[in-house]
Amino acid sequence: MEQTEVIKPQTLDDLIKILHQIFESDTINIKEVQNIMESYESNPQEWSKFAKFDQYRYTRNLVDKGNGKFNLMILCWGEGHGSSIHDHTDSHCFMKILQGQLKETLFEWPDGKNHGDMVQKSQRILLENQCAYINDSMGLHRVENVSHTEVAASLHLYSPPFQQCQTFDQRTGHKNTVKMTFWSQFGERTPFEAKLSQENN
Repeated sequence: MEQTEVIKPQTLDDLIKILHQIFESDTINIKEVQNIMESYESNPQEWSKFAKFDQYRYTRNLVDKGNGKFNLMILCWGEGHGSSIHDHTDSHCFMKILQGQLKETLFEWPDGKNHGDMVQKSQRILLENQCAYINDSMGLHRVENVSHTEVAASLHLYSPPFQQCQTFDQRTGHKNTVKMTFWSQFGERTPFEAKLSQENN
């Protein structure tokens, strides 16, 4: 059997085109998507127009709607910003580090009996150009920029796209459903909706 060669995307536009081709298929090869995203060498000149930072919280910035098959977005993490513990609504989630470093902490699903702290499975630091993958069968996670001097940015692909997810209290395992919003779409600020709680990657 011939080994298919990974086409290395030279630019972010290249990467988006290749992803569109891959997701035309009904079956997705997780390793292939991960390799393609990892092989794109982050170039801030290409993605900075989508990267919108907020002083108080991390932001989700839509880059491409992937013909309805996936959402591609850039998350911008100020110093010390982090997500809550959350699921991925039965979707595939790929996360590539564009700038800085992010800490990913993986948790077991709570057993519903609410007996104290959620169980931590693992923890790792993801470095620039690394691409991580998670889905609900692997557990829940939290993502944090633990640096107090450097911002971070990450490129996320969710397939299929989803509008809400569940967040979990680390101390009790209690869950909440949250609606997700975009801070910006295609480089333009989204009209502010004060009542929506913004989560998550």
